[in-house]
Amino acid sequence: MPAPSAGQVRIRVEATALGFVDGLIVQGRYQIKPPLPYVPGGEIAGTVDATGEGVRHLSAGDRVATWQLGGGLSEYAIVAADEVEPIPAELDFASAAAMLVDYQTARYALLERGRVLAGETVLVMGAAGGVGSAAVQLAARAGAHVVAAASTAEKRDRARALGAQATINSASEDIRAEIRAAVPRGVVDVVVDPVGGTTFEALFRSLAKEGRHLVIGFAGGSIPALPANLALLKSAALVGVEIRHFLAARPQDARAARTALFEQVASGALAKPQTARFSLAQAHEALAATSRRDKAGKVVVIQRAEASSPDR
Repeated sequence: MPAPSAGQVRIRVEATALGFVDGLIVQGRYQIKPPLPYVPGGEIAGTVDATGEGVRHLSAGDRVATWQLGGGLSEYAIVAADEVEPIPAELDFASAAAMLVDYQTARYALLERGRVLAGETVLVMGAAGGVGSAAVQLAARAGAHVVAAASTAEKRDRARALGAQATINSASEDIRAEIRAAVPRGVVDVVVDPVGGTTFEALFRSLAKEGRHLVIGFAGGSIPALPANLALLKSAALVGVEIRHFLAARPQDARAARTALFEQVASGALAKPQTARFSLAQAHEALAATSRRDKAGKVVVIQRAEASSPDR
């Protein structure tokens, strides 16, 4: 059993969410290569079990969440006390873990990097995924006309339920034609793109003048290239969205954003994330699922059965 040092807390882990990056890390394919031995899983929710010397603002029993480079696929985790967030009593552990990174990434992309305005048209790629489903909701709440791209009718129906006014088939052979048919002006102001892949250039070409293509990740598997003259011809911007930079550069703003998002989901103002749940004994399967495009929601490992209850 690990013991917390000064300024640390020990968390009794209840749920750990996994993302595409976790799958890359365990294969040694991510830009950050942690030293071995390594315990995967960084999106952690649970209860404070013990506190180290000097920790005054937390006590045993507090419900908290934290984002670390790893350590979550375990029964207990040691983290710095100033790196945990309180979880509202109305929010279950699995949902808190599942939204911790994805909802904040979507908010940072749309409001900070994309500066979405009411009345603009926003195209959300991967709209059924963790970041995508959050982006659909947040863009709709900002007053944007939201077009959701997903590969199946079931995923597109869910996006409409979350606030999308229109949907397109992301697997279409002519995605530009789908966009022209789905949006009022035939072009979009903002593309929210956690997918990358083969549609990347077509999406950029679908931007309106002064449009913004928000690059969040490459879940599609390939890192695309873009002819630089397109940015000039479109007077458009290719904008990188790196959530770790936001956390490091503006920690207080990031903390306030997380708190607000937790409260919005707890109150029902935003929908809880859809999750695909595994037990800790199924952690290997859960990690493999992070790379599957057909998974039904954010992958979450439940350490204890009671953590799965929506009433917890």
